Amino acid sequence: MKYAIAPHEWEETTTALEEAGHEKAALADADFLVFNGQPEEFPDPLPDNIGLVQVHFAGVDHILDIIRSSGARWSNAAGLYAPTVAESTVALLLAQLHAHKRVGNTWDNRDEVEEHTSFLFEDKTVAILGAGGIGKKLIEMLSGFGPRIVAVNRSGDDVEGADEVIPFSDLDTVWGKADYFVFLAPLTEETKHMGNAEAFRAMPAHAVVVNVGRGPLIDTDDLVQALRDGEIAGACLDVTDPEPLPDGHPLWEMPSVVITPHLANPPYSIRKRIGAHTVEVVAAWEQGKEIPTEVDPEAGY
Repeated sequence: MKYAIAPHEWEETTTALEEAGHEKAALADADFLVFNGQPEEFPDPLPDNIGLVQVHFAGVDHILDIIRSSGARWSNAAGLYAPTVAESTVALLLAQLHAHKRVGNTWDNRDEVEEHTSFLFEDKTVAILGAGGIGKKLIEMLSGFGPRIVAVNRSGDDVEGADEVIPFSDLDTVWGKADYFVFLAPLTEETKHMGNAEAFRAMPAHAVVVNVGRGPLIDTDDLVQALRDGEIAGACLDVTDPEPLPDGHPLWEMPSVVITPHLANPPYSIRKRIGAHTVEVVAAWEQGKEIPTEVDPEAGY
């Protein structure tokens, strides 16, 4: 089949597509599009000959208007980066629990670091809010530390490796059940700001929240206040709202907050993986089979 890639030329992606027998073409002549840009860079209008659009990110909340107005089918990258994001999640959580930020550049902070150090294996519970592909991989990685796992998903169906599964409809019951909370849900009207003042008040005072999903899953102002008031003990953030987090923001200065600049899945990892994923998606599409990563425009993911 013929493909177009826009707005950026990714050699790793085109190599994978061409090794699978696909031919690069102009947008007006292509059968499918690999889109790897920002919303304002999307072709407007999308030519009618494009039957499928593959994007390189898992969350599509920022392009839903485009998806809903196009006549094409869309595939995201849900689950494709599960190992990288899951490992980054473990790294963030351990850095916070071991008080690495408090070390600074001096040995003299040793007493402070010791005072704020805790261990994941010591009879702890981790709640994973959005137990999809990344969440399942995270459960696998956490298994060596031995925490109890509470998985939260839309259906409430069993999740392998989880000790308890709770549907999102009962989310209010989760806040008192865990020590650490990992936010991985897709961003929708229902999940926006699910990490808010009420949720933080319901968590134990030693709780740590981790956001590696989408920035607006957590209300930033409420998070700052909860940390200042001691309602929770810390936060680990790879995504923020706003993003990028401005210089001078209170969260940068808090010793109990570990922040990475949206690098849980770095760009090189995306370029490395999206080509092979697209090959599989296009094969399923061409054969009339189900596309596991097809976007549901109404659901928003």
